[in-house]
Amino acid sequence: MLTGKQFRLERATLSVGIENGKRTAVTLPTGAIIEVTSGPTGDHDRLVDIIWNKQTLTMFLVDLGVRGTEITKSTAA
Repeated sequence: MLTGKQFRLERATLSVGIENGKRTAVTLPTGAIIEVTSGPTGDHDRLVDIIWNKQTLTMFLVDLGVRGTEITKSTAA
């Protein structure tokens, strides 16, 4: 489970947010720090919910794995 973990994006990545009741694409920039708030919930769950810049967004799990680096206490120092 990735909930509560933080990641730094090494490349710009697409995510999806809700604006005025409609889904919108949001590009997360290189260097963005995100926190996983839920997901994945099982082997076939391909999405995770995240917080970035005070926005709740959804992104693909594979993008997080390929483009993100987990921030741990040792990498934060």
